[in-house]
Amino acid sequence: MLRRPASSPFLCALAVAVGAGLGAADAHALSGVCPDGSVFIVRRAADIPCSNARRVEPSDVPPLRPENLPRPYLWQLHQDKHDENNPYNLVDRAERMRGKLGQGAAPSEPGSANPGAGGAEVQPPQVASAPPTAPATPPAPRKLDLGLTDGELRDLFYLVELSQQSAPASFVEEAGGSEALRVSFAHSQAFETKLRAATPVDGTVVLFSVQPAQRQRFQPNFTFVQGETAYRPQPGSARQLDVLVGKLGGELGPEDLTLGYAVLPPSIDPARPVDLYWDDRRIAVTFRP
Repeated sequence: MLRRPASSPFLCALAVAVGAGLGAADAHALSGVCPDGSVFIVRRAADIPCSNARRVEPSDVPPLRPENLPRPYLWQLHQDKHDENNPYNLVDRAERMRGKLGQGAAPSEPGSANPGAGGAEVQPPQVASAPPTAPATPPAPRKLDLGLTDGELRDLFYLVELSQQSAPASFVEEAGGSEALRVSFAHSQAFETKLRAATPVDGTVVLFSVQPAQRQRFQPNFTFVQGETAYRPQPGSARQLDVLVGKLGGELGPEDLTLGYAVLPPSIDPARPVDLYWDDRRIAVTFRP
């Protein structure tokens, strides 16, 4: 007759210890990326299959083939971080708003009466309302005086158009089957030199032109992506993005031609390809081919 062997306390303790050891090893697994783009997950540093590996937490490992994504990985991270409609970004903002509301006095109920002495209601004093005042208008940002003549501005506009033959960099928006708006970019060393003489800038300066063929709404929401840099210049800032002719944004008609410039950060090399985004549109450009 076969008997089931009695469980040994030593064996039970050994099994628990082995299981705990495996769990601890999994908890301390090392993950990262090799220079060839492969991803590794190992238990010991000695098992990392490459030199100069970059260790990354498993949740932060980038996609294996980012070129197959509909949008560049870094640009998407940048968009997610600044998207006001992303609930993740609203958590901290909601907490701050609740804190501000908690510091203020609770509003009284409309029509409530304040009891006076003897229980009689005390009517609030009649106070004449102050005349409405117009809200203060913030001062407009100071424009740089670059001393450009009408002829020089016209030449810069033509330069942007002619540069499309050797270094194409244009967005074309269509409406009703025909071109409605064209936004083009180009680099001008002469203009960059003139801007550097007027204000300190570090990176490359590129010009852009906006040509509406139909009435369209335009906002200069440009994002420049290269390598680990994703940069969106601030419109209206003389050292980031501004206009030389026309309006910075809004409703544009066929008569509203716009010429402006954007200052790129030093980390963006104009001789290498740059992913340029206008809202959700994308083109690949090389400003100095």
